Amino acid sequence: MPKLAVLDITGKQVGEIELNDAVFGIEPNEHVVYEAVVMQQASLRQGTHATKNRSAVRGGGRKPWRQKGTGRARQGSIRAPQWVGGGTVFGPTPRSYSYKLPKKVRRLAIKSALSAKVRDNETIVVDQLAMEAPKTKAFVEVLKNLSVNEKALVVINNEHEPTALSARNIPTVKLVTADQVNVYDVVNAGKLIMTKDAAEKLGEVLA
Repeated sequence: MPKLAVLDITGKQVGEIELNDAVFGIEPNEHVVYEAVVMQQASLRQGTHATKNRSAVRGGGRKPWRQKGTGRARQGSIRAPQWVGGGTVFGPTPRSYSYKLPKKVRRLAIKSALSAKVRDNETIVVDQLAMEAPKTKAFVEVLKNLSVNEKALVVINNEHEPTALSARNIPTVKLVTADQVNVYDVVNAGKLIMTKDAAEKLGEVLA
């Protein structure tokens, strides 16, 4: 089982934690992680793109000239695709890009992402992270004590409003609860900061 030091908010070691080997100690499957990230990014696409085809463009109801006898090519509407101002052919229409991977694949992906963070020494476990009052300055000081100066994903066990408000205005920090952890956020963060109880909960739920 991977062992990590447990730090307090001043950066001092106050103990150790044995992480669940089935969640934090597996051999990461990079392809599955890639598939999960692509799925999440696809689901974030709005898909509101649209163009007007010849039936949606205004005008063109009258035949521009008679069918025969003019010497010109036959035309039925001045809003046909070959005309300037005409409709678009095969343009994009509103659609949803979201899709789902199998449940076992999604679970393997999140375990692979977490295991990679532990393997690469990019995981920090703190004993607790409950701010007394919503103060961004205090949260920045905690990050400084933990020697975190890059993108960070902070995972706490339960929602705690003062802590969430303290982290909200820091552009390089994203704070989530243990049940909101996802592959994209883990991969996108340089450091993974978890409270001790959040790490234990992840180990129980994902094992």
